[in-house]
Amino acid sequence: MLELHAARDEAESELTAAVQRAEQTRFALGPAREAVEGAQAEADRTLDALHDSDAQLAAVSEKLGQHGAAMRAASAETERIAPAIERAEQTRADQAEALAEIAERLEIAQREPDEAATDLTGATSERDEATAAATAARARETDARLVLRTVEERVRAISGRAESLERAAKAEREAREAAARRAHRRAEQAEVAAAVRAGAERALAVIEHSLSLAATRRQAAEDERARRDEALTEVRAELDALATRHSELTDVVHRDEVARAQQKLRIEQFEQRSVEELGLDPEILVTEYGPDQLVPPVPAPGSDDEDSQDLPEARPYVRAEQEKRLRAAERALKLLGRVNPLALEEHAALEERHRFLTEQLADLKKSRADLLDIIAEIDERVEHVFTSAFQDTATQFERVFSRLFPGGEGRLVLTDPSDMLTTGIEVEARPPGKKVKRLSLLSGGERSLTAVALLVAIFKARPSPFYVMDEVEAALDDVNLGRLLEIFTELRSDSQLIVVTHQKRTMEIADALYGVTMRGDGVTALISQRIQDRAEESA
Repeated sequence: MLELHAARDEAESELTAAVQRAEQTRFALGPAREAVEGAQAEADRTLDALHDSDAQLAAVSEKLGQHGAAMRAASAETERIAPAIERAEQTRADQAEALAEIAERLEIAQREPDEAATDLTGATSERDEATAAATAARARETDARLVLRTVEERVRAISGRAESLERAAKAEREAREAAARRAHRRAEQAEVAAAVRAGAERALAVIEHSLSLAATRRQAAEDERARRDEALTEVRAELDALATRHSELTDVVHRDEVARAQQKLRIEQFEQRSVEELGLDPEILVTEYGPDQLVPPVPAPGSDDEDSQDLPEARPYVRAEQEKRLRAAERALKLLGRVNPLALEEHAALEERHRFLTEQLADLKKSRADLLDIIAEIDERVEHVFTSAFQDTATQFERVFSRLFPGGEGRLVLTDPSDMLTTGIEVEARPPGKKVKRLSLLSGGERSLTAVALLVAIFKARPSPFYVMDEVEAALDDVNLGRLLEIFTELRSDSQLIVVTHQKRTMEIADALYGVTMRGDGVTALISQRIQDRAEESA
């Protein structure tokens, strides 16, 4: 079996290795093919670039020939003009010498006018001739210089063009050489790529042959593995049967060992019980009361034959009979119950605890009854106070609402009149000219004025020493504001009003004004003014 397993594992490892080699070669063949195709494409691009370079080089050579001919013509023109330039320079030098001589003679004549008076006419004519000759010489010199400058410019231009053409030709030659080198290098790369392609094709053929051979071997290995798997299945079945048999035998041995251990433990427990409960050594107990001894007769509990001599004789030990007697004795012992030496103390303690708990329970019941009475009294008081306050407030609300809304109707309604402790309050308001009663359908000013009416009704129903109100009249127009101020004036007779407002009419009826302002240094300051004192000062 081990040899079969080893052979199968070896065949599987060889098959796996062959498949891996095939995959690796296939992966390597892909980049090689791509490299060959890339090299071929690069070679084609290089040939195209080489042809383009040859065409450009021919065009540059043609331009270079044209520029060379132009340069040669310019050189010939320069050689042709050079003698004229030299003659013009010589003529200019001669004319300059003559002009200098004439100027010298003129200066001499000016220094000796008396001596030269006779030759003045001849000198004047000679001077005119010399001046004309000098002017003509200057004109010829100017023309010669212009011609010379023109020729020099043409020579420099032609020289510059020749140099640029030479540089262009040199660059083109270098580019052509570089292109030739690149073409040579690409040709070499193409050859290498072709060689790689041929090698890759040969490798592919070898790989395909290896794959077919590996497939054949794999199929053979699969068949061999199937046969070995069948044999292995049979062997495993035998091993499973043997393992089951071994497990059963192990369980039997284990149960025997556990039984022996339990038996040994029971023997030790019996020996310990004989010592602790009977005060006898186990060996003495077995010797005197063992199964080989006769069992003496024992009278039944509570019978009158305990002291009589008419008891039956001793009988041999019978295990079933003695076990029956043992069970009967145990039942009788259970009927007696356990003996508790501390029963009296525990009874006294429990009786004391029972008395204490009884007193506590009675106290709790009494406290609960008292609390229920107090709660009922409080509920009755709250209901009475709430009913009285609601009635007063409802009455005042109808009055105040009719004052703030002349011709309107408003009232307070309980949601659950049967239960005054949990009932809610709804406000019904119907301004003059409207049929709606819900607050959500009123305008903002009407809702604000209704809320003020409810607030004033509460004030009138349950007066307070002072009231604090924050801009309650901000949303009111002048007419409603006047009505509200009349009510404020009535409230002033019994209470003090503290009103935060921006309304001037509200400030006018106030007794004192308090405000916060900012001084010139940026610090806030509190200011106050009594309106009554101010009125007296004005008077």
